[in-house]
Amino acid sequence: MPHWQLKDTGTPDARFRGLAAVSRNTAWAAGTGGTVLRTTDGGATWRNVSPPGAAELQFRDVEAFDARRAVVLAIGEGEASRVYRTDDGGTTWTESFRNTDPKAFYDCMAFFDHRHGLAMSDPVDGRFRILSTGDGGRTWRVLPSEGMPPAQEGEAGFAASGQCLVTSGPKDVWLATGGAARARVLHSADRGLTWTATDTPLPAGDPARGVFALAFRDRTHGLAVGGDFRPDQPSPRAAARTADGGRAWRPAAMPPAAYRSGVAWLPHSRSAALAVGPTGTDLTTDGGRTWRTVDTGSYDTVDCTPDQACWAAGEKGRVARLEH
Repeated sequence: MPHWQLKDTGTPDARFRGLAAVSRNTAWAAGTGGTVLRTTDGGATWRNVSPPGAAELQFRDVEAFDARRAVVLAIGEGEASRVYRTDDGGTTWTESFRNTDPKAFYDCMAFFDHRHGLAMSDPVDGRFRILSTGDGGRTWRVLPSEGMPPAQEGEAGFAASGQCLVTSGPKDVWLATGGAARARVLHSADRGLTWTATDTPLPAGDPARGVFALAFRDRTHGLAVGGDFRPDQPSPRAAARTADGGRAWRPAAMPPAAYRSGVAWLPHSRSAALAVGPTGTDLTTDGGRTWRTVDTGSYDTVDCTPDQACWAAGEKGRVARLEH
């Protein structure tokens, strides 16, 4: 039976909502207190490679291309939202973006390849804002908003796992929302220039409810997880699936038992995926139709690699790798 093997990160005070799994051996974690960690030996040892002067920042997403190149996103209002990039394994960092719009609040970022990527902000003047890079995160520009449908009242993204913005292939990208009357998924097939919005069956109607994470194994097959993040609130209908690129979402027949903030397809599998949250991990082996709890440890985010490794990260410095 697959199970999580906890790795000692030596940082019990950090909460890692950002995770980039590169391989069985290499992974990056990003979290509170401006903390960035990297392992190249499967989690046996971790190097603290936090950017200098970042202790006040909350890193919620990290995207890594290999053991040396990575981009991290700090979230928050105004200038708290920033992007840093490293080319030398975190020895040195360059701040490549600092948000100057007090109305913007960046939640997540995602890359199509080593050069092209996007970051998303909660709505500014009624529309989600998209930031674009064509040089691997070294420079960024705000995309025009004409192709973005209007946001609902109170609609936002959740910076819970770095998975509210995900890509598949060279041009497709999806954005998860919550906090409004309907929990939606927005899709763009042109790297963020134009978008269409689709309602999902996930819980909505409250600032604490919505779609928290997405995972696509190709351009058509996707999973959405979320619910209500308040620990005293139930989260029925906490998962849905799509087989048409997000044009329609069907609720899971047997959803996870509670709120889930992260989701990932198992490598080279057409039907298996993991969903994680503060109360445990669920496994599906039928493409998201049914889920069953396989672990009760607390994790916020999960990421899998082409060489058959899956990693998870969360509160109290927790990082784990899936062992079979």
